[in-house]
Amino acid sequence: MRYVQIRAFHFVALNGGFSRAAEALFLTQPAISDQVKKLEEEYDVLLFSRQRKQVELTEQGTKLFEITKRLFEIEGQALDFLSENKAFTTGTLRIKADSAFHVLGTLAKFREKFPQVKIEIKTGNSYDVINDLLSYDADIGVLGTIPKHPSIEVIRLGKSPIVAFTAKSNPIAKHKSLTIRQLADLPLVLREPRSKTRQKLEAAAAAQGVTLVPVIEAEGREAVQEIVVSGTGVGFVSLKEFSRKDRLVPIHISDSKIEMEEVVVNLKERSGGKLIRTFIAMVKESVSADGST
Repeated sequence: MRYVQIRAFHFVALNGGFSRAAEALFLTQPAISDQVKKLEEEYDVLLFSRQRKQVELTEQGTKLFEITKRLFEIEGQALDFLSENKAFTTGTLRIKADSAFHVLGTLAKFREKFPQVKIEIKTGNSYDVINDLLSYDADIGVLGTIPKHPSIEVIRLGKSPIVAFTAKSNPIAKHKSLTIRQLADLPLVLREPRSKTRQKLEAAAAAQGVTLVPVIEAEGREAVQEIVVSGTGVGFVSLKEFSRKDRLVPIHISDSKIEMEEVVVNLKERSGGKLIRTFIAMVKESVSADGST
């Protein structure tokens, strides 16, 4: 098995096509195609399904891709180790967060210290964050619950109560607090079912024999806020993440203590990577200094 063939396969799978893989490796498309073909022929396996100019991983290709992700991750860590005394010159730090709010301070410090490093931030619920970490599609995760997974390292940032919120123009805004049962009778705007915020709310309601039924279900915190800002219904968010204070007001839940515990996470097996290790160290330093990021 030749390294160049494995590398060609990995970059085709990673980039979703032969042309993009060739661009990433500064090679021609025929050269990439030839390397993958030789790999398939030598081991009598079909790694890609090629139909109507679409390239998709086969079942065997998917399994091999999971292995090559780890292979090239370890290669990157080896290069990091060899260049330990060099300053960062290139690289991308990929962050998947249910809310990037909790690491804005650390991001600012990291960006100031390493301006040449590209930072990518994508949002998603807690399920998305963990899934992207485990599939090597994210380097750092930020979420509102402590994941119970042996492969994941957790840094606790702190707890924050979940509050309801509505538009200042909404008559509901006159209430400083409401019970779960009172909230259940209002037009609720909830996040997708996999949202930990929603799951914790529904669990607290169920404990009182109450069912929360949304009139609108929206994907993502920002989408919920935009809907509520327009004057429609009531949403929920952790108090630390409450924003749009110019147009929204918080309403405390009086009969239930529902909290989100925000954490920063990363895969233990990838903690040796230079970018990941440096960012995690800055998070820990910030938490140690003042209990916030």
